[in-house]
Amino acid sequence: MAATSIQDLPEDCLAHVIAFTTPHNACESSIVSTMFRNSVESELVWDKFLPYDYVDIMSKLVSPIEFSSKKDLFFKLSTPLLIDGGNKTFAIDKYTNKKCYMLSARELSISWASNPLCWSWKPLLHSRFYEGVELIMVSWLEIHGKINTQMLSKSTTYGAYLIVKLANRAFGLDTLPSEVSIEIGDYKSIGTTYLRDHASKKQELECDYMQHKIDGSRSGVCEAKERIVHRREDGWLEVELGEFYCDGKEQEVKMSFKEVEGEHLKGGLLVEGIELRPKD
Repeated sequence: MAATSIQDLPEDCLAHVIAFTTPHNACESSIVSTMFRNSVESELVWDKFLPYDYVDIMSKLVSPIEFSSKKDLFFKLSTPLLIDGGNKTFAIDKYTNKKCYMLSARELSISWASNPLCWSWKPLLHSRFYEGVELIMVSWLEIHGKINTQMLSKSTTYGAYLIVKLANRAFGLDTLPSEVSIEIGDYKSIGTTYLRDHASKKQELECDYMQHKIDGSRSGVCEAKERIVHRREDGWLEVELGEFYCDGKEQEVKMSFKEVEGEHLKGGLLVEGIELRPKD
């Protein structure tokens, strides 16, 4: 009896098999043969790749989208879209089909944010949100965010990232290390970061000068794992607040960024929000 090859499988059966892979693998397999291509176009495959609650998510979109197929819908949802009145964005990671969210500055708890002498709410250039917030001047810098794990993809390790820019007038933001943390259930991770744009030579020189001045004042700061600020392709800077595993249980994830040890003034920080995306 001749051995059965995968080419002998009915298209709907092959579609079921492909649905257990990833969108990236599915698209690659469509190059193999016409049979694979037809199976990959199946509604069954892309329905499997969509989040189970995609209908509910679509009902929260600020601007409704039109689509011709589940595949078309998947790729339209893979671009960040505004939801919940424009205070969050949602997207599907096109490689892993995991959920990604971004909480705008309006969704965060920022100390003194309602005081116009400390913070200024306004549209920010190249932001995905209608408005963000710029730090005018404070000595106590503290930003908190939270999200329920039921909104995220289960069995997934997530990273949380504070998305910011530094104005030309930025000052005092890297004089002392800022503390970043993630807390979920009994798990908590803490790290430190210096808010500086590593692409800016001017800021690097200013930082070296300030570090010489404050070496004596840093003895009481508890050093933890340092998180490096990275420049993104969209021009924003991001610093990882930490990572956590979403196991499917309903829990609240608490994320924070703060520098409250120093009494010096800080200013020139533009905050877009906190992004959560899979690290798998």
